[in-house]
Amino acid sequence: MRDTMGIIYSGDTDGSLKELTRSRSAAAVPYGGRYRVIDFILSNMVNSGIRNIGLITQNNYHSLMDHLESGSYWDLDRKRDGLFILPPYVSRGNSGWYKGTADAIHNVMSYVRRSTQRYVVISGGTMVCNISYDDVMEYHKKNNADITVIYKDMKDMAPNDLSRHTLIQAEESGRIYNMEMKPFGPKSTNVMMEMYILEKELLEYLVEECSARGRNDFVKDIMIDKLDTLRIFGYEFKGYLASINTINAYFKHSMDLLDRDIRNDVFNRNGPIYTKIKDEVPAKYGIHAQAKNSLVADGCIVEGTIENCILFRGVRVGPGAVARNSVIMQNSEIQENGLIENIILDKEVLIRRGKRLIGQESYPIVIGKKIII
Repeated sequence: MRDTMGIIYSGDTDGSLKELTRSRSAAAVPYGGRYRVIDFILSNMVNSGIRNIGLITQNNYHSLMDHLESGSYWDLDRKRDGLFILPPYVSRGNSGWYKGTADAIHNVMSYVRRSTQRYVVISGGTMVCNISYDDVMEYHKKNNADITVIYKDMKDMAPNDLSRHTLIQAEESGRIYNMEMKPFGPKSTNVMMEMYILEKELLEYLVEECSARGRNDFVKDIMIDKLDTLRIFGYEFKGYLASINTINAYFKHSMDLLDRDIRNDVFNRNGPIYTKIKDEVPAKYGIHAQAKNSLVADGCIVEGTIENCILFRGVRVGPGAVARNSVIMQNSEIQENGLIENIILDKEVLIRRGKRLIGQESYPIVIGKKIII
């Protein structure tokens, strides 16, 4: 796929991730012990041979830029092509606040036009999976499609969760005949994965036409509007998909990683997942420490008990402290005899000695960054 460029729209969030996106974009949310959501999106493109990737940012993108740096961890620090971070352009006539994906792409059209590739892969910033775009491109060309949409049949997802997504219905041939954006009564379980393939020349035409008519959304104002005139096909993804769009979804999909089969699917299905490297010492366990069914990153010190937990780099669990069914992010600490259960701790949170914090599996408690309890 050397003749393909990538565009990632990290976008803004609707507040459903609460404290986790108070100071970062959804694409920068930590996930899986030492990764961020953006790592999976970038790695999928790089593993498919894409070497020209533009990241459109909206707000709270400083942590994203700090994490990505020059793109060297994904082999994207290049003289030709590479990783381009595209922050919003602010002027008297432009607030820098994008009204939709099409509007965002229109504002970086100069980058799109000077790119030499023929095809474009567009991706959102909230879907975690391990996918090969080579297979999607082959499907796209085979069907002579104008746009190929990647979707996943989420038949086990609750109707209220399905209503947070764009759902599609397709004929046996794969051609899409119906799309619904966040429907109140879902007619389908086929969830659009915010990933599309089309020719760059067609993208330029569609986005410019959309802008000229005062429209802004790629799905609603382009694809849904042109279902009858464009050949829009759906490619079904068969692997594991995590949609990181609510606190409950984040917690569930984080806990899913404790399953070996899911973990192998997410991290190894079509290639490795790359992330920013930090040279930390290996995790250290005290003489009375107990660890059961947990992911523990490097730099952690465990002297108490952890069960069904995900510990990011530099976490400390003190003597007599207990952590169950929890996600504990970088440099957080649970002091002696503290207890947490069904909790998400953001970075650098301190649970003081003897404090107890218990949430519900269906309603985990989120503690924001640098809070002391």
